[in-house]
Amino acid sequence: MSTKLVAHGFPEEQVRSRARHGAAAVFPAQSGYGSGLLGAGPAPYTPDPDDELERIRIAPPIFMPERLKKLIDLGREPLYSDVDLETVIGGFTSRMPLYVSAFGSTQVASHDLGEAAGRQAAQLGVPLVIGENVVPVNGYRSADDAGVTPLLGRIAAYAEAAGVEYGGVAVQQSTEDADAEVWNLIYSDPVSEPLLATGRLAFELKVGQGAKPGLGGLTVLDRDTAGRVAEQYATDEVFGADSDRVLRVSSPGTFTEEILRQQIRLMRNNFPRVKVWVKLHPGRDVALAAATAWAAGADAVTVDGAEGGTAWAPTGFLSHVGLPLADCLRRVGRKDRCLLASGRMWEGTRAVKALALGARAVGLGRAALLAVDEDREAGLRRLAEAFALEVRMLTSAVGKYHVNALDPQDLLFPAAWRMPSAASGAA
Repeated sequence: MSTKLVAHGFPEEQVRSRARHGAAAVFPAQSGYGSGLLGAGPAPYTPDPDDELERIRIAPPIFMPERLKKLIDLGREPLYSDVDLETVIGGFTSRMPLYVSAFGSTQVASHDLGEAAGRQAAQLGVPLVIGENVVPVNGYRSADDAGVTPLLGRIAAYAEAAGVEYGGVAVQQSTEDADAEVWNLIYSDPVSEPLLATGRLAFELKVGQGAKPGLGGLTVLDRDTAGRVAEQYATDEVFGADSDRVLRVSSPGTFTEEILRQQIRLMRNNFPRVKVWVKLHPGRDVALAAATAWAAGADAVTVDGAEGGTAWAPTGFLSHVGLPLADCLRRVGRKDRCLLASGRMWEGTRAVKALALGARAVGLGRAALLAVDEDREAGLRRLAEAFALEVRMLTSAVGKYHVNALDPQDLLFPAAWRMPSAASGAA
C-alpha cells in the first residue's frame, strides 16, 4: 500500500479497502459471518454530524408499483441486478452515474496518478474531468515534444483505453488557462481528435470550487518553478522570505449573469464540436447561476459542495465558507437538466441521496485519487464496482429499476429540511 497520499477527515481506509477488495467491501468482514450479530450501530467511519446529506435517510416504501411493472416486463421477480445504471452525463453516455472530478495542477495528481485515473475511468466508461491550471504550471508540451505533459498525458491515457461509445473528457479552463489558450490548443491537437470525432470532448468553464468558494486556485511552489510561471501568476510570501516555498495565487475570475451567458455563448460558437460544462462553487445564488448557465446552452452544470476539494486551501475556508452540498441541491431543486454534484463522495448511500435530490451523476475526487494511489492498475475500477453494487441495491430497495427514477419521495429528511417548490425556479 502506498503511503504517499493522506486524507485527514475523509474515510481513507474505507476507500482503500474498496480499492483492494471491490464489491465485497460493501459488506462486513467475512470472518464474522455466522458468529457476529449485526444491527444499527456505529459505523467504521463517522461522518460530520452537521452534514445534512448524511442525516437524510433512504426510505423504501412497502408498496412498489414500479417493481410490479418490472416483474411483468421480466416475467419474474426483479432483483437489484436488474437496475439500469446507464445515464447521459453532460452529453456523454456513461455506464453509471459517476464521473472523476478534476484534480487541477495540485502536486498529488502527478503524472502517474493522473494518467492512471484517466485510464481506469476510460475502462469504466465514465467521464473524466481534467482540472484547471495544468498547462500554465506544467506546460502544454515538453521542450523537445518528446515527453508528455500532465494534460496531454491524461487525455492520451483516457483516449487509448476508452471504447467508442461510453465516457468522455471535460477540460477545465480558468483565467490563467484562457491566457494560455488551453482550449484552442486542445481543440486542434491530434491527441484530442479521437474524442472529438466521437462527440466525447467537453470544455468546462470553471466559475469556482467547493474547497475555496470565491477564491482562485492556490498551490505551493518551489522558487524555481514560481519564477518560471511568474508571468502567469501572482505569488505570496506567506511562508516567509527565507523559505524555499511560495504560495502561487490564481485569479478566481469575475462573473455576473451577463458575463456567464456571454462566456457560454462564446464557447458554443468557438468550439462547436465540444460539449459545454460549467462548474459552480457553492455560492448562495447557486440556483440562479445554474439556471443562467442552462438557459445559455450549457450541457451540464457541476455544483461542488463545500465538502469538496483535493488540493491546497486555507483551513478556515474548509470549515466555514460555502454552502454544504445538501443545501446547494435543495436550492437548485430537481430540474429537467443535467446537474452534477461533488463533495465527499465515495460510496453509494451519499450518491443515491444526491441523485434523488436532482443530480444526474456524482463526482469522485479524493476517493478517486486514494483508490488509484492504492492500486494504479485497478483501484479505481474496484471502488467503482463497490459503488455500482450499492447504488443498484439502494435503487432496487425503493422499488425503482433505473437510477434516473430516484426522487425526493425516496428520502426521509431531517425535521428542519424544506424542499423548494416547483415554482421557485432559480430564486
